[in-house]
Amino acid sequence: MSWQAYVDTSLVGTGHVDKAAIISAAGDSAWATSAGFELKPGEMKIISAIVSGDAAAKDKAFADGLYIAGNRYVMARAEDRTIYARAGRLGVAVAKTKQAIVVGHHGETQLAGNTTTTVEALADYLIGQGY
Repeated sequence: MSWQAYVDTSLVGTGHVDKAAIISAAGDSAWATSAGFELKPGEMKIISAIVSGDAAAKDKAFADGLYIAGNRYVMARAEDRTIYARAGRLGVAVAKTKQAIVVGHHGETQLAGNTTTTVEALADYLIGQGY
């Protein structure tokens, strides 16, 4: 399956994610994205730093917010390989694999928990596949 197919089918296709992206674990490139959900290079680097254990990057994001696709989110949690952040009723779930970072966004009518479960399930599957 292509990276774009994972975004379209395994994330957005579930109905629990309205926009998504898969980026490199190094945060230096986007492998697949939903239309209109373009992560900026600096945003990808910060996400990568946080899920890779950079305490300073995590502290800064907790203090200043986490920017994804140009929008500011308040960090709710950042643990090991995952990030959860919200902006009102909107939110994002992020999970790191060995080689990739999965980013899922949920809209106002979607449940944050379902988005998180969907993103983490794809990340777990990719880890099982060696990614």
